[in-house]
Amino acid sequence: MNAIELKMPAPAPAPAPAPAPAPAPAAASCGGECQCAGVSAEAPAGTAVASINGIPLHAPGQRPDPDSLRELAYTELLRQEAVNSGLLAADAHASAAGLDEAARLAIEEMVDRAVITPEPGDAECRRYYDANQSQFVVGRALHLRHILFAVTPGVNVNALTRHADQALLELLHKDVAAGRFAELAAQLSNCPSSTQAGDLGWIGPDDCAPELAKELFHQNGLQAEGVLKRLVHTRFGFHIIEVLERREGRQASFEEVRDRVAAHLSLNSRSRALHQYMRLLVGQAVVEGVELDGADSPLVQ
Repeated sequence: MNAIELKMPAPAPAPAPAPAPAPAPAAASCGGECQCAGVSAEAPAGTAVASINGIPLHAPGQRPDPDSLRELAYTELLRQEAVNSGLLAADAHASAAGLDEAARLAIEEMVDRAVITPEPGDAECRRYYDANQSQFVVGRALHLRHILFAVTPGVNVNALTRHADQALLELLHKDVAAGRFAELAAQLSNCPSSTQAGDLGWIGPDDCAPELAKELFHQNGLQAEGVLKRLVHTRFGFHIIEVLERREGRQASFEEVRDRVAAHLSLNSRSRALHQYMRLLVGQAVVEGVELDGADSPLVQ
């Protein structure tokens, strides 16, 4: 864990999170993140400077985006806790922005000591495997094509949704022309795959954004062939998806995936413990100008 990148975590929903591909619409896999995050903008006149125990998180007249501001706040909480614990000198760093590599390592070690999570046993791993066997099918894949209606800064989401719905209704019509999907992909899709009729090739559950994996592989089993009857909403926008072909795969045994299950449960356990630890730090601090989830009791579930 890199302490300065700490955010309030939530348990991962699947045992093997998909790697993050390139930002949409610059990659056909639609698995990136917007690169404009973290840019500070001029704050409206009179906007207070956010602070933790009186230590400012940004310069007057500037305002980081909400996610970056929260990240700064959590980092500052950790820095101050390290000072209070005697791991950092009080005058070594005036704020989180001044952390050097040694300070970052000291904070990481502090968190590792405070956030201790037990390793899951065989019984716990077996229970998870039995309840989530659909997540452990080896070799299943879908040959997909899609039309992406990207949600970008400033876009009218309601108008975009209506536009996507109209295209979907056209493609679901019983008399739709065979080549219409390719035509609409070329005209409407914000994905480079638009030049290949929206074709994404063969995709497994670990090859796409988690929202798509849940919809196509986990939620209702492997999707049937044809155009999905509703839009699929991901962090990148709205997708019209057609399944061209499917490979069923085979069920992996518990012994094959035991280590994978254990890693997933350990990650979830650490995430919950880290969330609780940060909530306690927030509850003990004077937080101004930024919304953080805090608790004043160690008995946080």
